[in-house]
Amino acid sequence: MNAPVDVSFFARAAKPITSYRPYWAKRFGVAPFLPMSRSEMEQLGWDSCDIILVTGDAYVDHPSFGMAVIGRVLEAQGFRVGIIAQPDWQSAEPFKTLGKPNLFWGVTAGNMDSMINRYTADRKIRSDDAYTPGDIGGKRPDRAALVYSQRCREAFKDVPIILGGIEGSLRRIAHYDYWSDKVRRSIVVDAKCDLLLYGNAERALVEIAHRLAGNETVDQITDVRGTAFVRRPGDPTSEGWIEIDSSEVDMPGRVDAHLNPYQTTSEQAQAQGQSCAKEDGEAAPNDLEQGTKVMQFVANPALAGRLKVPPRDKSVIRLPSFEKVKSDAVLYAHANRVMHLETNPGNARAMVQAHGEGATARDVWLNPPPIPLTTAEMDFVFDLPYARGPHPSYADEHGKHDGATKIPAWEMIRFSVNIMRGCFGGCTFCSITEHEGRIIQSRSEDSIIREVEEMRDKVEGFTGIVSDLGGPTANMYRLGCKTPEIEAACRKPSCVYPGICQNLHTDHAPLVKIYKRARELRGVKKVLIGSGLRYDLAVKSPEYVKELVQHHVGGYLKIAPEHTEGGPLSKMMKPGIGSYDKFKQMFEKFSEEAGKKQYLIPYFIAAHPGTSDEDMMNLALWLKRNGFRADQVQTFYPSPMATATAMYHTNMNPLKGLSRDPERAERVDIVRGDKRRRLHKAFLRYHDANNWPLLREALKTMGRADLIGNGKHHLIPTFQPMTDGSYSSARRKNSTPVGKASVKPSQGRLLTQHTGMPPRETGGPRTPAAGISKKRRKP
Repeated sequence: MNAPVDVSFFARAAKPITSYRPYWAKRFGVAPFLPMSRSEMEQLGWDSCDIILVTGDAYVDHPSFGMAVIGRVLEAQGFRVGIIAQPDWQSAEPFKTLGKPNLFWGVTAGNMDSMINRYTADRKIRSDDAYTPGDIGGKRPDRAALVYSQRCREAFKDVPIILGGIEGSLRRIAHYDYWSDKVRRSIVVDAKCDLLLYGNAERALVEIAHRLAGNETVDQITDVRGTAFVRRPGDPTSEGWIEIDSSEVDMPGRVDAHLNPYQTTSEQAQAQGQSCAKEDGEAAPNDLEQGTKVMQFVANPALAGRLKVPPRDKSVIRLPSFEKVKSDAVLYAHANRVMHLETNPGNARAMVQAHGEGATARDVWLNPPPIPLTTAEMDFVFDLPYARGPHPSYADEHGKHDGATKIPAWEMIRFSVNIMRGCFGGCTFCSITEHEGRIIQSRSEDSIIREVEEMRDKVEGFTGIVSDLGGPTANMYRLGCKTPEIEAACRKPSCVYPGICQNLHTDHAPLVKIYKRARELRGVKKVLIGSGLRYDLAVKSPEYVKELVQHHVGGYLKIAPEHTEGGPLSKMMKPGIGSYDKFKQMFEKFSEEAGKKQYLIPYFIAAHPGTSDEDMMNLALWLKRNGFRADQVQTFYPSPMATATAMYHTNMNPLKGLSRDPERAERVDIVRGDKRRRLHKAFLRYHDANNWPLLREALKTMGRADLIGNGKHHLIPTFQPMTDGSYSSARRKNSTPVGKASVKPSQGRLLTQHTGMPPRETGGPRTPAAGISKKRRKP
């Protein structure tokens, strides 16, 4: 049975994006690529652009790239859309390339947050950028959304600026900034944009574009869901809203009614269902004299209406101000908790946060989240005429996008198909919920199959292998609440933690049907699943696991338990390792039935809030018992506005009740400092000899020197081979250079897969390095 996707509350709550009357410029037709130069505009017969999009990514006309989606959706509404991709931000001149936009600027840092794109989790500058031709770093500025907005204002100061993308979504309120180690203001204030669109913005952007085209001014557009903007105190557009003050914690709760001073002791006892009389019928000694008239207290009728809960659609929650959250960790955690409670489009209320005081005071106003797209609207968006490739200006002299002109991010998704949006997992370290929301938006089966066929027939280089049919999560397609009423009322941050909600529809049959239909298409040899798999959901559908394992795994399947210990898992909102064990059993059973040797590759996070040194030690022991040697290691990266980032900044757990009373608020162990972060990372790579000195020191300090030895039950050996003390990434460009793998190793050097072990120079059998016995060489 299919999930009730299009009969939900959300399908009836908004105007369809396909119902607008097209803008007059639709007569120009569809552009092969959205123009990036004046010459391309002239070829299309344009004298100007209605909308110009500025992005930090190279322009790839593919539905996995945000600017391509936004551009094509606006084009389908009849607007002339131009793109300025990765402009030189040193001056405003490159922003004048396409002339002055008639309606507005659309600004985004790109598919990734510009700071996460440029810096590692250790705050080191990356040398590469997967969204740039040639994988070259440095083609976008730090905090690109701010810089681009400033240059757009300099170029044409009277043109409205509408900011969007994930960088804007994650910074819509005052937020902790990992790179500067301080709380920064809302990006709406810093960018000085007219409107911020957070989340998937098609619905909001289409409405705003048509209203601006209808001569409405941008300052009048304050009622669109999924938008944020600045309001000055006393702004008449804020009239009619009921403000709910949530600017403090430990506010007094319910106050008991005052005692009636004229009520006798016996009457007080009777009101509580008791009696103070010595015997039934005997009056209490302090009863008023017989015949005394007692005054009666009644509720004030003037206050009756105020005791009702205000309507959500006219309620706005007052968050603690920027100045308060900047200096008060408790209030920062509280603001983060409130914001995450107001994410369901069915019941979320508007929020407001003050920035500045006195003459500089202004409020950042956030309207409720956007209404998710229906299946029909999703099909419309993905069925638009994408060129499915990079803009021709990036091609080499042969018209190819290989070698020096290759865009790695496009290569990664070149032969993949996005089937859904959103994630209801609620993992605290992940920003998908803050951006795409937790309501799953799914495409129809026919639309997905059409895209596979188009990719097969039109995309150069297709060999019959579909690299992925997925999305933020591989197996949440068409999953959701069993009833629309519960879906619209729910305020849980996760549908699968601490266990799978009883109201969650978990039938994978529609997904199994798509997998089977796609792999049976003519010209399709294999359909792989490359997106992250939610294995606690998968085990609910053995039919799905069987289809996945026997037909859609290319030898290895990557999944993410993230940890084995309960402490960090509870802070991540991830299931226990028992769910992984259950999935592993099913994986191995179905692999054996198919006669295939296939392997699970688990991913883990080091240094996540709530992780102790003992937790990482136990994880390392689990990895060794199960024969895993982690290749690529993920260290916790505090992205703006994530719940885990709030834990990192405040040492508090926003998932629990917050209080200034240390006995009522849960404190979280935070892994700070380079040395301790390196230690946690070293535990994940316990097999790397470069990490052994650090691990020996830590194990002795922890009182676990018994784990140092040369037996199978030991974590690390007592001997130390010669190492260069460095870590080589598993990525090809940072691995052992071609031609050096066959160089004879120096005496005493222990070879691993990272230092060129296979193949050996002679290709002969391995011999122990000098000074290392065969017994010691055993794992």
